[in-house]
Amino acid sequence: MFRKLATFLRLLRTAWVLVRHDALVPKEYEPFVPAPVRFIAAISRFFSIRDRDDNPGARFANALEALGPAYIKFGQVLSTRGDMFDPVFAEGLSRLKDNVPPFPMAEAEKLLAADWGEPWQNRLTSLSEPVAAASVAQVHKAVIKASGETVALKILRPNIVKRMTRDMDVIALVAKTAHAIVPDIRRLQPKAFVAEARRAVMLELDLRLEAAAASEMADIADDTGLFKVPAIHWEMVDKNVMATDWVDGTAFSSPDILALPLEERQKLATAVIQSFLSSTFTYGIFHADMHEGNLFRDPEGNLVLLDFGILGRLGDEEIRFEIETLYGFLQRDYYKIAQVHFDIGYVPPHHSVEEFATALRAVGEPIFGKQAEDVSMSKVLLQLLEITDMFDMPLQPQLILLQKTMMQAEGVARRLDPHFDMWEASRPIVEDAVRAELGPERYLNDFLDGLERTRKTLNRLPEATDNIAKLAKAWADGEIDLSAAPVVKTVEMHRPSPLRPIGYAAVGAALALGGAWVAAQL
Repeated sequence: MFRKLATFLRLLRTAWVLVRHDALVPKEYEPFVPAPVRFIAAISRFFSIRDRDDNPGARFANALEALGPAYIKFGQVLSTRGDMFDPVFAEGLSRLKDNVPPFPMAEAEKLLAADWGEPWQNRLTSLSEPVAAASVAQVHKAVIKASGETVALKILRPNIVKRMTRDMDVIALVAKTAHAIVPDIRRLQPKAFVAEARRAVMLELDLRLEAAAASEMADIADDTGLFKVPAIHWEMVDKNVMATDWVDGTAFSSPDILALPLEERQKLATAVIQSFLSSTFTYGIFHADMHEGNLFRDPEGNLVLLDFGILGRLGDEEIRFEIETLYGFLQRDYYKIAQVHFDIGYVPPHHSVEEFATALRAVGEPIFGKQAEDVSMSKVLLQLLEITDMFDMPLQPQLILLQKTMMQAEGVARRLDPHFDMWEASRPIVEDAVRAELGPERYLNDFLDGLERTRKTLNRLPEATDNIAKLAKAWADGEIDLSAAPVVKTVEMHRPSPLRPIGYAAVGAALALGGAWVAAQL
């Protein structure tokens, strides 16, 4: 009861801050909300401060920054959902940054002692003042006493888990309220979206998980040679602390990166795209926060990935669907793509396959014939998502990671080179993936997987047969009465396919890459 009351009071504070920034119901969107909400919005505007920014998304971002770390993280997640907002609002939100003042050194030393069970001086020769600070953690430069190695020491902010939990409770309550009073927003599933965002944010608050994710990505980096990941120093990893090799280099967010020769920038842009596609198609794992602050160029010119608080993961079936969709667009066979969506259950059966194929054609055909530099994955994806609403394909919060990373990777590459050829960079990875998934290798792997499943079934068969025999004997001896067992009626319900969110992103990527491929052949 006390927690609910506290959450409600914090909700009032959140509402007040939003009101002050004209971000509770921005004046630009008043016509789209019910009359009672418009009335409340009109009254609230008397209490708004003068905000020089005419972009409602930017005003909302200002309010989130005033509210604190959890709201900043949530806003960053929200800024990736261009499918939920108009481009102006999404652009305003995208200005949210994670840069906040660092917490004092005394607090950092206290946290290290608590996690390590001893003063930091027992393990380190030196510990610098914070060199970078974000809403969740800050980074110090340190030297290990035993080896003399220089490391980047990441330390979570004090009480950050408690603060994040408390604030996410408020955000969840806001989503629940919006779902109840604004019917038009229900298709966007605000409650499910907030639940997914909450899970993603809370996973960042255990640095042991981030260290494991970095180690996993380091294996992929070694296999592909497309990027590098700083090595983890496991002896200095705990829930609130993580140590990695120190990286000397240039952050992609630095103006210095744009001063590099064009050839160098093109090489980096290619590495960004290929590292994302290769890890996704080949390994089913991808770095899910590829903004400029997490990308570095080391002195040798290599791409270095940092900050693995969130990884995106795809199953084998999901990867296969992406590849098959891409191949369908390369062939410009819209009916085949539509039929695949109906077979899997992406589109409810009461719709027409032919009509859905026509809708896909309306998105795909304008791309073909264009130069690769004119094809934007993110814009194609947003257009596709508009069409999916017409065919009752509900949005899924799981889409956020893949969509976000697609947009980030494309944005980084085009910032490095505005005329960057997405297809030429993607071609080797995509062609290998198509061959692997649609060629003889796929069917051989399917056959071997089937043999393995058969072997496991046969191994369990004697035990299952023995259990059936025991059950039959007990029935014959009158020990149990099967006729008295309760009858369980099952109702077959339509469940959203777990592949659906990947399907959205796959189709968007397929359209963009497919159009570029055809253009390259002309």
